[in-house]
Amino acid sequence: MRGGDEKHEPRKMSHENGPRLSEYTPEEQRLLGSGYRGLFLFSMFLVCCFNFADRAVFAVLAQTIRVDLKLTDFDLGMLQGLSFALLYAGLGIPFGRLAEHFNRLRIIVAVTAIWSAATALCGVAQNYLQLMFARFGVGMGEAGFLPTTSSLVADHFPAKRRATAMSIVMLGTPAGTFLGSLVAGSVAQAYGWRYAFYALGIPGIVMAALLYFVLREPPRGLVDNVPRAPTPVPDLGAFLRVVIQRRALRYLVIGGSFAGFAMTSVSSFLNVFLQRTYHLPVRESGALYGTISGAAIAIGLIIGALSSDWLAQRDRRWSAWIAMAGLFFSPVVYYFAFRMDTVGAATVALTASAAVLLLFYGPTLGMIQNLLEPKMRASGMAVFSTFYTLVGAGFGPPIVGSLSDRFAQQAFGEADFNASCPGSVAPPGSAQSAIEACASASAFGIQQALTVAVCAAFIACLCYFLASRTLRADLYVAAPTLAPATPGVR
Repeated sequence: MRGGDEKHEPRKMSHENGPRLSEYTPEEQRLLGSGYRGLFLFSMFLVCCFNFADRAVFAVLAQTIRVDLKLTDFDLGMLQGLSFALLYAGLGIPFGRLAEHFNRLRIIVAVTAIWSAATALCGVAQNYLQLMFARFGVGMGEAGFLPTTSSLVADHFPAKRRATAMSIVMLGTPAGTFLGSLVAGSVAQAYGWRYAFYALGIPGIVMAALLYFVLREPPRGLVDNVPRAPTPVPDLGAFLRVVIQRRALRYLVIGGSFAGFAMTSVSSFLNVFLQRTYHLPVRESGALYGTISGAAIAIGLIIGALSSDWLAQRDRRWSAWIAMAGLFFSPVVYYFAFRMDTVGAATVALTASAAVLLLFYGPTLGMIQNLLEPKMRASGMAVFSTFYTLVGAGFGPPIVGSLSDRFAQQAFGEADFNASCPGSVAPPGSAQSAIEACASASAFGIQQALTVAVCAAFIACLCYFLASRTLRADLYVAAPTLAPATPGVR
C-alpha cells in the first residue's frame, strides 16, 4: 500500500491464490466455489447487459428522435452526453463510498431498478426537456454499477485473474449493445421509438428483483490476506491522498478519461453516421450498429484482458503497454474506416477500429483494482468511472454534435443549415437538389467530427506510458500469509 521508486519491484505475493480453502468458513467456501463464482459472474454479466442495452437504445434512435422532435446534433449530444453524465459523474464517488460501508448487493439491486425505470420513462417524454430529465435518471442509476461490481469481483478473484473476471462481466457490454440495438431498431420500426424504451426498461426492473434472491454479499478482501476482524474503512481524505500519491493510478484515471472521450464520441454517433452516410433505415442501421459494437467490444475486451493477465505475470507493465498500443493505432484505423465507400467495407473497418481502441479497457479495470487495498477498490473504480464518464460521455457527444453542426454548415454553404434542413433533413416537398444537399452536408459533418474526436486517444496513450513507469512500484501488496498457497482458490 505504497508508492515508491519506479525501479522498485514489490515483493512477490505468496498468497496470489489465496489462503488454504480449509481456512474459510463453510459459507465463505461456498462463495469461493466454482459453481457460485460462475453464477455470480453470469448474474453480473446480465446486469451489465441491461446497463448497456439501456444506453444503446438512445444511440440507435438518436436520428429518429431528432427528426421527430426537430433537434440539432448538439441537442443529441447533450441528451446522450451531459444530461446522462452529470448525475453519473456527480454520484459516482458517493456510490463508491457507500459501497465501502454498506451491503453492495443491495446497492446493485437498487441502482439497476432506478436506471431501468428511468429508461422506460424516456418513452413518455414529449419534448427535449422531459427527455433530458429522464436521461438524468438513467445516469443516476448507472453511476452505482461499476464501482460496486468491481469491488465484488475483487473479493471473489485474486489479482492475477481480476482483469479477466471483470472482462467476463463487461462482456455484457457487447451483448447488451447488440440486444439493445436489435430490439430498439425492430420495435421502433414496428411500433414507434417510444415503445423501444418500454421494451428495454421494464425487464431490467424484473432483473433487479431476481438479483436480491440469487446472490450473497461476500466478506471484504475474501481472497486477499485480510484479517477477519473488522477494520475501519479509510476516510475520504485518506483515500484521496492515496490517489494523489500513486502516480500510476493518477495517470490511469486521466488516460482513461481521454480514451473514454474517443470511445463514447464514436459510440454515441455511430448509428447516426451509418444512417446518414449509407442511407439505411432505422431497423437495418440499428442491427448493424449492434453488430459492429458488440463484436468490437467482445474482441477488444477478451484480447486486452487475457493478454494483460498472461503477460503481466512476466512484467506488470504489460497491462499498460497493451493499452498503449491500442490507443496509439486506433485513430489511424478509424480515419480510413470513416471513409469507406461501401457499407460492407465500413462494417469490417469500424469493427476493427473499435476493437483496437477497446484493448485498453480490460487491463485498466484490473490495474485499478490491483493498485488499491480491498476497502478502497469501490472508491477507486468510482473515481475512474466518474472522470471517464464526465470527460467521455459528458463532453464527448456535445463536442462531436457541435463540430458536426459546424462542419455541416461549412459544407452546406451560405444558407442556415439548421433552418434549411430541420432535423438534418430537407422539409417535405423540397426539391431533389435540396434533399441531396441536406443529406450530403449532414453526412460530411458527422464524418469530420468523429475523425477529430478519436484523436483524443493519442493523449490517452501518453498517459498510459507515464503510468507504466511507476506501475510496478505502486501496486498494492497485502501481508503475506503463513499458509502455503493451494490450488483450491484461484
